[in-house]
Amino acid sequence: MEIKYKIIILSIFLIMLVYSLTVAEDVTTLASPSMDYKLLRENMVKTQIEARGIRDKRVLGAMRKVERHRFVPFYLEHLAYEDGPLPIGEGQTISQPYIVALMTELLELKGNERVLEVGTGSGYQAAILAELAKEVYTIEILPKLANRAQKLLQELGYQNIKVKCADGYLGWPDVAPFEAIIVTCASDEVPRPLIEQLAEGGRMVVPVGEKYQELKLLIKVKGKVVQKDIIPVRFVPMIRKK
Repeated sequence: MEIKYKIIILSIFLIMLVYSLTVAEDVTTLASPSMDYKLLRENMVKTQIEARGIRDKRVLGAMRKVERHRFVPFYLEHLAYEDGPLPIGEGQTISQPYIVALMTELLELKGNERVLEVGTGSGYQAAILAELAKEVYTIEILPKLANRAQKLLQELGYQNIKVKCADGYLGWPDVAPFEAIIVTCASDEVPRPLIEQLAEGGRMVVPVGEKYQELKLLIKVKGKVVQKDIIPVRFVPMIRKK
């Protein structure tokens, strides 16, 4: 075969490869029949979550039920139940399963709450919350992620989740107050609007800091906020509208 034809074939192959990787970031697919995702979820809960001290049975049940592989790009589905975060595009990540479970448990949801999530991302945390609370309001500042998450959550049948593309720092005052607030991106301070939108007796979980971050639990008691440091964490920074 002449060299020029080899070059043409190689060029076509490279173009197809680049195209496939570009498209992959925007696509989530059904579970591969060759992988037992239910078993992988069970192992994830036992070895990563229960083993680290999460005891809330409702939280454990939600982590077993929600299909995390549906919320990651299809080329990363085989890593969906590994012990770590994964990229979801737009410079954002889906959090480590243990961190999702820990933050959810700290909210102490009973089933009748109205919950605000700041940082929808893939929609995975919102799905977990929807299994445990009455209503979930989730805010994502990046339109591409907000639209993708909304579409997927609708496909999965979640009718108690509302998604809005907006600046999460400002919260969602039109539907406040919230019995629980969870922030899945790090701010250099606890956003004041979120404190104001937290109901009396409500609980907020938020990572605070820039280079070094601490996961904090805030509880509103008689109009004042009681704050507790939980563990050091690493989240993507909160994006604000300019």
